[in-house]
Amino acid sequence: MDPEDPEDPADEEPPTRRSVLYERTGHIARVTLNRPHVLNAMDQRMHAELGAVWDEVERDDRVRLVVLTGAGERAFCVGQDLKERARLDAEGAEATTFGSRGLPGSPRLTERFHLTKPVLAQVRGYALGGGFELVLACDLVIAAHSAVFALPEATLGLVPGAGGAFRLARQIPLKAAMGYLLTGRRMSAHQALAFGLVNEVVPDGELDACVQRWTADLLRCAPLSQRALKEAVMRSLDLPLEQAFTTRYRWEQVRRASQDAREGPRAFADRRDPVWRGR
Repeated sequence: MDPEDPEDPADEEPPTRRSVLYERTGHIARVTLNRPHVLNAMDQRMHAELGAVWDEVERDDRVRLVVLTGAGERAFCVGQDLKERARLDAEGAEATTFGSRGLPGSPRLTERFHLTKPVLAQVRGYALGGGFELVLACDLVIAAHSAVFALPEATLGLVPGAGGAFRLARQIPLKAAMGYLLTGRRMSAHQALAFGLVNEVVPDGELDACVQRWTADLLRCAPLSQRALKEAVMRSLDLPLEQAFTTRYRWEQVRRASQDAREGPRAFADRRDPVWRGR
């Protein structure tokens, strides 16, 4: 099965299979793209299920962080389901462009600019097209040696409309970004690490353990501090430094007035681990 055409016509998707798996264990929500027979290509059904998942993540105060991954060993996600896209085109559906307005699952993760909880991408195998765009929208990325990233839309007469054209040019040097965008060339895990697109690269067999170490470190921190930091960093990226200091950030106001803001120094003084309330 070639990643450029991952679907096997003989391997139809069971109608009862959920396209997205959601499981919360303690304070960690695990979101799994669950179409391994097509390398987790995203169809409209998957997008609709993902939209409901992100709503639940934001609503549930028990969730402090999210791990996003793909089912199977071969791919994180190879992006848009092109066979579905070809069928929709034949039926006269409007062509896709930048953004997900009016489409299933909108706003998608790539446009949930106010999602307050950290999202960590656990990447094994192919992360192509919309799959790479999901990675670019995450706060942290842990990649296996087998991870491969690319935005091949230009080779398909498309554009990376889920933010790839915008985020890649903001996250790596412009000339490098244009090289990948205009040619569809692939980027290895170690190239992504050199660009700063991923936080760590490990052998495939060590990926789960590495992610567990990161989630443990994340859970040791105050969730309101993390929300305040995420909001402040993302909102201030394009602000002059002086304005960044004077802008009011909603979650910083919440953190500042919270019990957790006093619990940290108190726990340090008492020589004990802090107990975060997260509210």
